[in-house]
Amino acid sequence: MVMNTTVNEFILFGLTKDPRKQKAIFGVFLMLYLATLLGNFLIVVTIKRSRTLGSPMYFFLFYLSFTDACLSTTIAPRLIVDAVSQRKTISYKECMTQVFSAHFFGCMEIFVLILMAFDRYVAICKPLRYTTIMNRHVCSVLVILGWVGSCIHSSAQIFLALRLPFCGPNVIDHYFCDLQPLLKLACMDTYVINLLVVSNSGAICTVSFIILLISYVIILYSLRNYSAEGRRKALSTCTSHFIVVVLFFGPCIFIYTRPATTFPVDKVVAVFYTIGAPLLNPLIYTLRNAEVKNAMKKLWCSKV
Repeated sequence: MVMNTTVNEFILFGLTKDPRKQKAIFGVFLMLYLATLLGNFLIVVTIKRSRTLGSPMYFFLFYLSFTDACLSTTIAPRLIVDAVSQRKTISYKECMTQVFSAHFFGCMEIFVLILMAFDRYVAICKPLRYTTIMNRHVCSVLVILGWVGSCIHSSAQIFLALRLPFCGPNVIDHYFCDLQPLLKLACMDTYVINLLVVSNSGAICTVSFIILLISYVIILYSLRNYSAEGRRKALSTCTSHFIVVVLFFGPCIFIYTRPATTFPVDKVVAVFYTIGAPLLNPLIYTLRNAEVKNAMKKLWCSKV
């Protein structure tokens, strides 16, 4: 494995070089990050402590909120601190750690969203067998498989990153370490590695998105046999999930399924899945879900 020996640190360009805009970025993203932590923390604690939220859907929502908090923590603090720092440096080891962590939690989010879609599919298409198929043991095994799959994916990414030699420029035109901007700095022909990145990250995003779309088509087709009230309730749950899926997968597919070219808009698009999705997930799932809102009121009002 080729290890970096010339470049010991990188400089993160950030979202902008404008000092006034950097101050605005510091304030805005600090508030967004704190709101993300608070929202996901409330969901995690509410599901863990509430007796009414014991179904598989909330079991998976617990892990989605936990993963969102971790993904945001991997990216946001560095962006916030760099916005008010003179030297926006990140060491080689820290950069590689961020590559691994971002892909690990990002991939876990994809797997959890697929598990949530599978849960809705079983609940709507096979209601009589739902409790048998989606028992707690099966759900736990599925989540463990998600963690293992995420570890395999991120290990493949870090393996590719560690093979990149850096011997010249060290300014990363991004606000966090990722393979695409690192490929531009490597002192080698990166064509093959870029194909591997697209076949890894790009394939996971695209195939997962297609699987989710197919599951929704099947679910919508199955709803024709439901009563009006049953359709309304099922559509409400599925709509929340679909909004989250589009917000996360749209930017991911845009970034990871194309050749080794970068566009100025890439950083803005990346904000949607690294900062936006973890923030909006708890809002979408709580504002559109009466059970979660009622459980929160009971739990937190009793605490107060």
